Amino acid sequence: MIDYKKKIKLDREFYAFDKIDMSVESDRGRILSAPSLRRLQKKTQVFPLELNAAVRSRLTHSLEVSQTARFIAKTILSKCNKEFGLEELENAFVSIAEMTSLLHDIGNPPFGHFAEVAINNWMSTKGVELLNELVSVSESNLEFKEMLLKDLCSFDGNAQGIRIVTKLQRLNLSYSQIASIIKYTRGAFEEKPKKDDSLGYLKKKPGFYYSEREIIEKIKDSLDMKDGHRFPITYIMEAADDISYLNADMEDAVDKKILKFEDVYTLIKQECETMGETYLLELVEKFYNKAKQNEQEPYQFNLFLTLTRAKLTHALVEHVSKIYLDNHKEIFEGSFNSALLEYDKESKYTKAVKVLQNISIKYIYNYKDIQTLELKGHKILSSLFEKYTPLLKLHCSEFEKLVKAEKISCFLSQRLIRRLSSKHIVAYKDAVEGLNKEDKERFELEEWYYRVRLLIDYISGMTDDFALNEYKTLEALI
Repeated sequence: MIDYKKKIKLDREFYAFDKIDMSVESDRGRILSAPSLRRLQKKTQVFPLELNAAVRSRLTHSLEVSQTARFIAKTILSKCNKEFGLEELENAFVSIAEMTSLLHDIGNPPFGHFAEVAINNWMSTKGVELLNELVSVSESNLEFKEMLLKDLCSFDGNAQGIRIVTKLQRLNLSYSQIASIIKYTRGAFEEKPKKDDSLGYLKKKPGFYYSEREIIEKIKDSLDMKDGHRFPITYIMEAADDISYLNADMEDAVDKKILKFEDVYTLIKQECETMGETYLLELVEKFYNKAKQNEQEPYQFNLFLTLTRAKLTHALVEHVSKIYLDNHKEIFEGSFNSALLEYDKESKYTKAVKVLQNISIKYIYNYKDIQTLELKGHKILSSLFEKYTPLLKLHCSEFEKLVKAEKISCFLSQRLIRRLSSKHIVAYKDAVEGLNKEDKERFELEEWYYRVRLLIDYISGMTDDFALNEYKTLEALI
C-alpha cells in the first residue's frame, strides 16, 4: 500500500521536531545556510574557471533544478486527488523535492566531473602504493584492505554529498531529506552490479562511502527502504536535473561564443532530421520563425530560447509526472530501475531529449577550450594530492600527534596540517576515536582510510579558484 506517511517522517539523528512542517522548514533553513551550498557559486558547471557571471555555475544550475523539481512535485500532487496520505504532506513533498535538488551537486569537486577522474586516477595509482608501503597486511585482513581501497578509488560527487551533509557540515537533516539525496544505492565499497541485476541502474554508480554506511542503515530502517532501493522523491530530483541540462548547455555555449544563434537552430534541425524526430523539430521551427519576425537580432536568441525552454520544460514535466504515477508502486518502494526521463524509449519526448544531448556532446563538451581547461584541472588536483602526500606517509602514531598540535620530526607535515579545514579534522578525529585499537593491523588500515578521506574532503571541497590559488602557492613553497 502506498502511504507517504511511512516515507516522510520526523526522524533525524538529533532532536526530532513534533510537527512535519516545522521539520521541513528547519531542513530548508539548514540547507540554505550551509557553507558547502554557497561554495557552488565558484564551482564549474561546464566551463572551468569561468569569469562571466551569466554562464552557469553549480549554484545557478542547482537553483534551476530546484525550481523544476518543485514544478514536477506540484504536478504530481495535482494528479493524485489527495491520495496516498499526501493530503497532509503536500508542503513536505514539494519542499523535500526542491531542497534535494538544491543539494544534488553539493559533493561535486572543482573543475567539473572530469575532476572525479583525476581523484580516482591518483588514488588507484599513488594512493594504493602509499598504503602498501605504510601498512603490511596479513591474510586475514587482506579482503578488508581491498574493500577499503575500492572505496577510496571510487570518489563520486553523489557519495561525497552524503558525507558533507552527515559528517562534514553536520546539518542534522531529517532522514527523509537525506534519503532523497541518495541518487545511487550502492556503497562505493561494494561490487558493481551484474548485467542481470534487477536494480542495476540504481546501483550503476557509488551512492555512499564506507564511512557513512552506519547512518545509511539507520535511514533505511527508519523509512522502510530495502537494500538497493531508492527513496521515491529522488526520482523527481533526477528528472529535474535531466530536464534542466537540456537548454542550459546551449545557452551557455552562445554566451561563451562557442555557438551562434543560427548554429543552435541549424544543429537542432540537422540532428532532428538525422534521427527522424519531428516533435522538437516542429517546436524549434515555430519559435525560430517567431523570433526572427518579431525581434531585433541581438534579442532573437533570447526569445527563441525562452519560448522553446518554457514549452519543452512544461511538456517534459507533464511526461515525467505521468510516468511517476503510472509506475507509482515501484517508485514508492524504490525498485523502479530507470530514470523517469529515460523510461519510455519510443516517446517523442525521450527522442527530443536525445537530440539535445547529442548536440551538447558533439559540439560543446568536446570543444577544444573546455577540454584544455579540464586538463588543467586534472593537473591542479593531481599536484595538490602530491603536495599533501607527506601527511599520508606518516605512521598513525605520528599523525595522531599532529592532530593534537604536538611536534613531530616532519617539518612539511606540521605546516600542511594547518592548511586543512578544522571541520574536516574533527570528522577525522570522531571517526578514529570510534575504532577498535586492539586489532592493531585493522586499526592502522581504517585510520589510514579516514586520513585519506580527510585529504579528499579538503581537496574535493575546494572551489575552482581556491584550488588554483592553493596549487600556485604550494608549487612556489614546496
